[in-house]
Amino acid sequence: MIKRILVTGGAGFLGSHLCDRLVDAGHDVICLDNFFTSQKANVEHLLGRPNFELIRHDVTHPMYLEVDEIFNLACPAAPGHYQYNPIKTIKTSVLGAINVLGLAKRVKARVFHASTSEVYGDPHVHPQPETYWGNVNPIGPRACYDEGKRAAETLMFDYHRQNGVDVRVGRIFNTYGPRMHPFDGRVVSNFIRQALRGEDITLYGDGTQTRSFCYVDDLVEGFLRMMACDDAGPINLGNPAEFTIRELAELVVEISGSPSRIVYDRPLPQDDPLQRQPDIGRARALLGWEPVVPLRAGLEQTIAWFRRIDMSKYRPPTPNY
Repeated sequence: MIKRILVTGGAGFLGSHLCDRLVDAGHDVICLDNFFTSQKANVEHLLGRPNFELIRHDVTHPMYLEVDEIFNLACPAAPGHYQYNPIKTIKTSVLGAINVLGLAKRVKARVFHASTSEVYGDPHVHPQPETYWGNVNPIGPRACYDEGKRAAETLMFDYHRQNGVDVRVGRIFNTYGPRMHPFDGRVVSNFIRQALRGEDITLYGDGTQTRSFCYVDDLVEGFLRMMACDDAGPINLGNPAEFTIRELAELVVEISGSPSRIVYDRPLPQDDPLQRQPDIGRARALLGWEPVVPLRAGLEQTIAWFRRIDMSKYRPPTPNY
């Protein structure tokens, strides 16, 4: 059945890939974005499609649209972006959720909310299941994002219980792939950018902290399956294969053929998690979903994309990255 689907943050890294899938499936897609961290180039190829519409709008203001489903992806997601204006970040999470849920309540639309593994903070439980309540510093420099996303989850389930709004909450773990913002300050984009320039690969801490990296195509498949399922969540969406940051750096240097050296010259940022790995048992059981793209194959695609783009066209939204 053809649906009218709103994607907030639809011109961003994840949102643009989701729009691709939805448009190709024949749905009428409304992409809404304020272009703070997103790029028009991410959706430029869709502008001529009759079932795609692009609206410049900020989710902190109400939306008046008629839709069947909403994918709520709007929010800066990289530390360099969300710490640039922390008050705006938490407003985007909280007011954005309120406005999306208000719209969904009025038109009886189903909402998929893109939450985050950051709700687990610096976890004491490893890997992290959905039943873990987390270890988050509520007043630290990352709290604008972590606590904003936690509050948004609260709103999703309160609107579900009180008003019967049909919600789905997916907790996204580290994701990478083509259309990442080159200056978002995330470890994958930092390493690739440095490697392609032949610069030193700079590691925070001793490089033994771990992350689990999910390729964007796998994640978008998880979004679609979760929207179609009968469980409100939360459900972890990420790749359970765990790598140290040092291993990631070595793989980027190898694939890119870069002469870059790997150096340790920066302390770990405050509240930066030492471990991050999803327990995806619920995703496997309820969605029949798990990632299929291995890290090496995904990095090959991502590095090839970084080689093709003109990085001068991507403005760093913060002076620090």
